[in-house]
Amino acid sequence: MQESRKTSETDIKLSMNLRGKGDYKFDTEIPFFEHMLSHISKHGGIDLDIWLRGDIQIDCHHSVEDTAILMGNTLHKLLGDKKGINRYGHFTITMDEVLTTVAVDLGGRFFYKYTGPELTGKFGIYDAELTNEFMQKFALNAKMNLHILVHYGENRHHIHESIFKGLGRALRQAIAYDTNALDKIPSTKGVLE
Repeated sequence: MQESRKTSETDIKLSMNLRGKGDYKFDTEIPFFEHMLSHISKHGGIDLDIWLRGDIQIDCHHSVEDTAILMGNTLHKLLGDKKGINRYGHFTITMDEVLTTVAVDLGGRFFYKYTGPELTGKFGIYDAELTNEFMQKFALNAKMNLHILVHYGENRHHIHESIFKGLGRALRQAIAYDTNALDKIPSTKGVLE
């Protein structure tokens, strides 16, 4: 599915395939952000192509936030009525000295919670706190619950990588088809938004 978003602050074109091979191509002018997005794609089995131009002469906030909005909206559209998917996914990932758990529910309601060390500092032009901003806006627009727990860890790069890799793996489980219930909505309500 191809989607786009244009504001006075950003111009984004995105292509997403949930049943892909984890292939990705990025042109965002934010190298660390591209590195993190590659983990969602590769570990989620989601083909992702993003072209982004934003007001990075100010900072990367609008670019990261608007990418998350567009990615979340696109994920929600691609899931449709959510018939046959697992809905839930979770993954605990080790990244050297870091241990992180990411859990998702694609049930149509938003909630986001991050528990772990404060995300501060910079990676090139990318402000570390933008990871929290990305995750919150992605979850909000995908209409999902997203819980991230960094149990422990010290290396800032490893912490961020574990979060994005964990999200990819948790999404991979949640969007996968339940072969025992392909014709069913994964809810006792019989409908998911």
